[in-house]
Amino acid sequence: MTDQPPGTDERVRLTAFVNGRVQGVGFRWWTRVRGLELGLVGKAINKPDGRVEVIAEGPRAACEQLVRLLREGRPPGHVSHVSERYAEPRGDLVGFVEA
Repeated sequence: MTDQPPGTDERVRLTAFVNGRVQGVGFRWWTRVRGLELGLVGKAINKPDGRVEVIAEGPRAACEQLVRLLREGRPPGHVSHVSERYAEPRGDLVGFVEA
């Protein structure tokens, strides 16, 4: 990852795992809408263990805002924990989909 100062438009790939009651409650749809509002591309995926995996690419600030919304933005269901990591973008995402 590049060493750019905070506030730059550094592009990143966010991978977040969301724990809680997040399947079957409209959580992926809500996440998709928030991602599109932030100008991100990505996907929200139900995992067999009950978590939702969120993958998004775009400016770091927008990805960080998406994580804040996942934690505090009153999504449907109940979020008990969000873990995230950032990496170099791959450029393999188009739109924002519920997978």
